[in-house]
Amino acid sequence: MAIVLGPNRYGKAETRLVRVARDGDTHTLTDLNVSVALAGDLTATHLTGDNSAVLPTDTMKNTVYAFARDGVGEPEAFGLRLARHFVQTLGHIDTATVTIESYGWQRLGPHSFQRSGDLTRTATVTVNPAGTQVVSGLSDLVLLNSTASEFHGFVKDRYTTLSETSDRILATAVNARWRHTGADTDWAGSFDGVRDALVSAFVNTYSHSLQQTLLSMGSVVLHRCSEVAEVRLALPNKHHYLVDLAPFGLDNPGEVFMAGDRPYGLIEGTVTRDDAPAATADWYM
Repeated sequence: MAIVLGPNRYGKAETRLVRVARDGDTHTLTDLNVSVALAGDLTATHLTGDNSAVLPTDTMKNTVYAFARDGVGEPEAFGLRLARHFVQTLGHIDTATVTIESYGWQRLGPHSFQRSGDLTRTATVTVNPAGTQVVSGLSDLVLLNSTASEFHGFVKDRYTTLSETSDRILATAVNARWRHTGADTDWAGSFDGVRDALVSAFVNTYSHSLQQTLLSMGSVVLHRCSEVAEVRLALPNKHHYLVDLAPFGLDNPGEVFMAGDRPYGLIEGTVTRDDAPAATADWYM
């Protein structure tokens, strides 16, 4: 039996970067979590410990900070700068993937800020021999409809206890990733457009299932945002259970609920254009 080295990569994970742009008395804050992964001809270091082709991961961290000195801009643009740098300067590296989480801060004054906890913006840039791929995203965008949602007509077997309902709370924490058709766009405008499309579709879809809502959300994004090739969504169903107040001599006309934590339903799916350009690298939620 032959044993061979399979696909591999290495890098520096979760380099925390905070940059303050000082424009006179008014400052701008950028808060990122940057991960770099490189792949290429790295066989020697695995087989013999020969590190002559290994760029230290500490150097990758330093590169992130050095590049930030010239400005960061949008996460996608910063990721493109870094990924292209590693591929262009390291002859034995053919693939660089830069993944960025961007944390929002709300301005309170010229130099005062409050951390925004509504969502986390993400970007993953991959540069490889097949081309350049940019995937933007967001996580933990919590949305809730207090009505306009039903769930009935589902499969029932001997273990089914869930009752059908024609009126329920529908809530989720949206985790979305979308692949761009190219590597040159208005990243900030595109992110705002996709986020607004996701929210609009959730608000305006009368839902018979969270699956139906997922397709509606992805479809609205593709209709509104021509720069997006496909959308991947993971929607946890944040269950809300009507509390039985009868033991206290009280009715509950759909007003008092217990918010469930776990377990939860998880609905996942991809919505794509039939003429979308093929992906040049694997990408996941």
